[in-house]
Amino acid sequence: MLTEPEREHLFMLGLGRPPEVRFRSVEGISPRLQRLLDTLEVSPALVRTAAWDIVAWNRAATVVMTDYDRLAVGDRNILRLLFLNPAVRMHQHDWEAMARFVVGAFRADAARAGATSEIADLVEELCATSPEFQALWRENEVIAHGEGTKRLKHPILGDVELEYSGFAVDGRPDLNLVIYNPIDPAVADHIRLLIRSES
Repeated sequence: MLTEPEREHLFMLGLGRPPEVRFRSVEGISPRLQRLLDTLEVSPALVRTAAWDIVAWNRAATVVMTDYDRLAVGDRNILRLLFLNPAVRMHQHDWEAMARFVVGAFRADAARAGATSEIADLVEELCATSPEFQALWRENEVIAHGEGTKRLKHPILGDVELEYSGFAVDGRPDLNLVIYNPIDPAVADHIRLLIRSES
């Protein structure tokens, strides 16, 4: 009957380590976290689960990356988009390197959140539908991905370079917040104009 913070504190006191992670399926995010995403005007931001399902995003993510509102809930998965959606694949500067990175980082996230059994159906689906995913998954590579650079070929903005940082959502080991910042101030201005023109 302990809350998660109480349980973690008890383990730290008694055993000197946090408890084993228990995966919880996600019903969404708090309104407070959504308001935080919405304050990031020109920085695309999203919240993903350990299975890399996108559960929240801001307006900048919609205009720069993907209009997640137009996708069915089951299609709002980074792996499905990257491996099964030709339009998303076409907008990557180096799809092969991006795919390798995503599969390794996905494997690390699922293990960290204790969700290895929960991702089994997704992995099976992707192995059956994408030979590229199947080959990368069999390599068993694990990649840390706290921050880096993402390059896109945007249909309106042209070549876009974004630096990103990933953050754990406190109290939710199943969620990760990723914020992308335009490296070039001119790109930030163009994102702002694009958002205004589509409002």
